[in-house]
Amino acid sequence: MTAYLNRVATAVPPNDVHDRFVAFAADLLGEGRARPVFDRLVSRSQIDHRWSVLSLSPEVPPDSVGVEAALAEELYRRGSFPSTGERMRIFERFAIGLAVRAVEGLGLGDRARDVTHVIAVSCTGLSAPGLDLQLLQACGLDPSVERTVIGFMGCYAAINALKMARHVVRSDPAARVLIVSVELCTLHLQETADLEQVLSFLVFGDGCAAALVSAEPSGLSLDRFHAALMPEAASQITWSVGDQGFNMFLSGQVPASVGQALRQGRERILGGAEVADIDLWAVHPGGRSVLDAVQAALDLPMGALADSREVLRANGNMSSATVLFVLERMLAKASGGERGIAMAFGPGLTAETMMFKAA
Repeated sequence: MTAYLNRVATAVPPNDVHDRFVAFAADLLGEGRARPVFDRLVSRSQIDHRWSVLSLSPEVPPDSVGVEAALAEELYRRGSFPSTGERMRIFERFAIGLAVRAVEGLGLGDRARDVTHVIAVSCTGLSAPGLDLQLLQACGLDPSVERTVIGFMGCYAAINALKMARHVVRSDPAARVLIVSVELCTLHLQETADLEQVLSFLVFGDGCAAALVSAEPSGLSLDRFHAALMPEAASQITWSVGDQGFNMFLSGQVPASVGQALRQGRERILGGAEVADIDLWAVHPGGRSVLDAVQAALDLPMGALADSREVLRANGNMSSATVLFVLERMLAKASGGERGIAMAFGPGLTAETMMFKAA
């Protein structure tokens, strides 16, 4: 039994915060020696927009569930950044509205009641009852639907959700699995003058992706999964719960380590195929330097990562949801029989990969 990624729909909040964040981060760094380095890397980031549930203006309309947006400038006051509890309360209020918008984009209509399994994915918010239960009521799903939560795995979590959905469909051909990956990364800004940490915040934005997986032979077949680990580089990406939000550390060594992992594991990652055999490259845009490292390590042709670079330009890195944004673009243009590979990177240091084919 083959499982298929039938549809993907995405949503981002209405507030573009990239330029304001750049100014705020520059203020955190001050006029020391780190500032010119930050300014240079901003100019090379290839990110034009990042979106947030946090508004920069008090005059904003309610979101899709009627909740007024939280004000970024009230949340992030120098010297009094919010506690983890305050940030989680905002996640609880806003994540479901963004998730509903993405699910509505799938156009399930009356067939929403046919969904048999829900996989809710997030590494930026935790609560119980949580997103999985909120989705049942907000999206008109059957209350008896089977629910699974994938949390705190970082940017590769959506690949694991697709892997789990594939197992479900292969064991029950009548299953219709709804995956919802929602990340509110901008809730975890830290007050710091550490350049490497500030650069980590430079790439992250908020976003949500919803996906439907079933045995219906349309979309992309989910053919093969593989995980490549580099435990010796585990400290280069870390994500922990702190007293003032979740603490992200993203080392500048990550692109080199990703490149090394891909070169060393190339044969197993590609399942014995050659680069020339792959038509579609759905690579998680963890940042411009990560995409450059993937392109160099696998000697990809020019333009192979165009979709990943466009998602990065328009949205930044939205953690686990991001690779689904790229797959949405693949679904819109894939021709029957085209082969592809998706990959995303995160703590571990781990590269989760998935081979697929256009139905």
